[in-house]
Amino acid sequence: MADDGLKRTGSVSRKTNETSVSVTVNIDGTGTSKISTGVGFFDHMLEQLSRHSLIDMEIDTKGDLHVDDHHAVEDTGIAIGLALSKALGDRRGITRYASLDLAMDETMTRAAIDVSGRPFLVWNVAFSAPKIGTFDTELVREFFQALAMNAGITLHIQNIYGANNHHISETCFKAVARVLRTATEIDPRQAGRIPSTKGSL
Repeated sequence: MADDGLKRTGSVSRKTNETSVSVTVNIDGTGTSKISTGVGFFDHMLEQLSRHSLIDMEIDTKGDLHVDDHHAVEDTGIAIGLALSKALGDRRGITRYASLDLAMDETMTRAAIDVSGRPFLVWNVAFSAPKIGTFDTELVREFFQALAMNAGITLHIQNIYGANNHHISETCFKAVARVLRTATEIDPRQAGRIPSTKGSL
């Protein structure tokens, strides 16, 4: 919980000609989620993001799925990023940095984060097939690009090894969830300070 006792929550509603997205996040949650994007595999990944970050998420996306999943996935990433940025406020007192190697069966993925206010994505992940079921594997990167740019975070994701594309995708979401959890937690030693010598993030 933030030092001032206020909940770090953020809500965003975003409507375009292609999608309508509503997102609410609570950084100081327990990882409960209510997610509906119309894309089953993506819902599963977002549930992992919420559960392992302990960030409560309510996500309702209605998109032009008759075209493909791209707009729904990207615009959901944008909205989650904006909601997280709102919830973080001036980022006072947060731990800011985190990194993690996450194992799942035969797969290992590394994620590192700086909740810096400077958006950047480094993506070093390759899939061996264009689809997981009906889901385009290239959309995993599109989601994290949208998330990082709109949350104002520097995010590095690297798949070290793995054979199963479902596992590779899932380790990306889980690893990012875990570093997001650590980096956004309040550091009691910060005493409410901005974690930067610049005085702002």
